[in-house]
Amino acid sequence: MTTSQTPATTRFLTGITTTGTPHLGNFVGSIRPSVEASRRPGVQSFYFLANYHALIKCEDPARIQRSTLEIAASWLAAGLDPAHVVFYRQSDIPEIPELNWLLSCVTGKGLLNRAHAYKASQDKNQAAGREADDGVTAGLFMYPVLMAADILMFKAHKVPVGRDQVQHIEMARDIAASFNHLYGEHFVAPEAVIDEHVATLPGLDGRKMSKSYDNTIPLFAPREQLRRLIQGMLTDSRAPGEPKETEGSALFQIYQAFATEAETAALRQRFAEGIAWGDAKQVLFERVDAVVAPMRERYEHLMAHPAEIEETLLAGAERARAVATPFLRELRSAVGLRSLSAQPAAAQPAAKASRAALPAFKQYREADGHFYFKLVAADGRLLLQSTGFTAPKEAGQAIARLQQSAADATEALQALQPQLAPVDGVTPSDVVAALQALHAAA
Repeated sequence: MTTSQTPATTRFLTGITTTGTPHLGNFVGSIRPSVEASRRPGVQSFYFLANYHALIKCEDPARIQRSTLEIAASWLAAGLDPAHVVFYRQSDIPEIPELNWLLSCVTGKGLLNRAHAYKASQDKNQAAGREADDGVTAGLFMYPVLMAADILMFKAHKVPVGRDQVQHIEMARDIAASFNHLYGEHFVAPEAVIDEHVATLPGLDGRKMSKSYDNTIPLFAPREQLRRLIQGMLTDSRAPGEPKETEGSALFQIYQAFATEAETAALRQRFAEGIAWGDAKQVLFERVDAVVAPMRERYEHLMAHPAEIEETLLAGAERARAVATPFLRELRSAVGLRSLSAQPAAAQPAAKASRAALPAFKQYREADGHFYFKLVAADGRLLLQSTGFTAPKEAGQAIARLQQSAADATEALQALQPQLAPVDGVTPSDVVAALQALHAAA
């Protein structure tokens, strides 16, 4: 989690939208596994409060501010270590909205038209007999680009998401590829990480615990409020002494998410023996409170001292900007936003035209740790794509072999065939012609 990155380090990035109060489902499904993941060796973790994204969903300034405070306090109380991870507020990183604009300029509208959230809004309008884009803001439409900026700014390799967010990671990869194609290899292609074992908790009414259903149990509800909420959970009408099913029981599922395997087995036995619902709810309350109580004390302290959270977030922003600022400087230069004194303006178009007239090799490293190269035509078409090499020297040697004399181009291409991946619509003669053009210009 520093500005430097060794080859063995994998960067993970997670964003939390600041529009609500964390509940038990958030803890089990996101907070707890993310905090545990941040402690793994060889991992750099970036965690941010996505308050720009919140503006798309919420128009209540007080709620956004309050949610930012509650979510930050919840993550810190749950054990997130700001000395070990980069923990920051999205709006404290001015490089992100600037990158958002740079990416907007290379993102096709057709790609954004296919975004699930945008299509869902259009479908909802159509079902209600309204104009397709009624109530759709530019922010909602451009949401995938801002998310791509969040991810690509820090060259994140892995982004833990739910299945409903996988499309956004795929779109970030597409946007990164578009930028890299035009301006050179700057961005890492991120990968979505889906944990199939992360639990989804039921709420008070048995449906998925969600703010949308108003059935949540706040993570740091006071002890007596927690007791009342659990005692009010819906159960069936089976009487004390009558065996009860664990399958489909919201009460049992929540208990299982907070208990050990031995404790879970013991409660399953008590269900079979006909435990009274009141007693089962008391068991659940005691188990959840045993986990939450030590964190609740820390949470309440942080909520009473918001300046501590503010200081932590600003320190995290400073660390994040140590990465973002030089990278954005690189990107600004790549697109031509440069000092006029760096190079005479009249000389630039000629140099650009000269480069554009020739194919080009590009060598880069992917998140899998392997080294690749590709040959791109003068018009930007992909002509040649390598498979992965274990060392950059090997990739460089393969490029050098392909750059031999024009007479040897076909032979070199055939010799390296096992290290080359097929490219649709490209013939060997296309590649040979490009190699000959490079040789002639050398």
